[in-house]
Amino acid sequence: MSPLLISLLTALLASVINFFLGIGLAYLVMNMKRGSSLVDGFLTLSMVLPPTVVGFFLLIIFGKNSIIGRALGSIGISIIFTPTAAVISAIVVSLPIMYRTSLGAFEQVNEDILFAAKTLGISKMKIFWKILLPLSVPGVLSGLILTFARALGEFGATIMIAGNIPGKTQTMSTAIYSAVQAGNRLLAFKWSITIVIISFSSMILANSLSQKLFREN
Repeated sequence: MSPLLISLLTALLASVINFFLGIGLAYLVMNMKRGSSLVDGFLTLSMVLPPTVVGFFLLIIFGKNSIIGRALGSIGISIIFTPTAAVISAIVVSLPIMYRTSLGAFEQVNEDILFAAKTLGISKMKIFWKILLPLSVPGVLSGLILTFARALGEFGATIMIAGNIPGKTQTMSTAIYSAVQAGNRLLAFKWSITIVIISFSSMILANSLSQKLFREN
């Protein structure tokens, strides 16, 4: 059961982190007057790049010979082939989903409401947390659930920087790879069905909650 537990924990941590990163970056880009297209392209780049390419760049960034890797190594911290690396890879590949859905939800909010709040002297932070985010809940929540599903099934970047260590970094996706390599199709089928069930359930939940919250708002 360790691949399931590792996958769920990794996806959960990545989703929580991406929730704050995604809505924060979406709000930042929405309010940018210049360079928003460039920043948007950078933030969504991992969505179109092959996961192995993303993993390769992460390997360069956090490797022992990199500036970051040496700095972390000097204080006794190693990222490569650890559970932390699995979380980082899941964050990077699933962040575009959270960011994009949040940005789309924010842009659908009536600008007149935000402008009226500004004229009343309400601070930007209060406008964000009290007005913009609550009105964007259906889209943001859907993005969060889909982000979890994407992080749950991550393979390419994970195996590049976290490896496939049983009981430590082996997720369901990498367990499927190992099972196929070992000729154990029954085990590969079991993990594949598990991912399909969880991911499909996540999409149904996202659609149901979005429709319910949209009707309520």
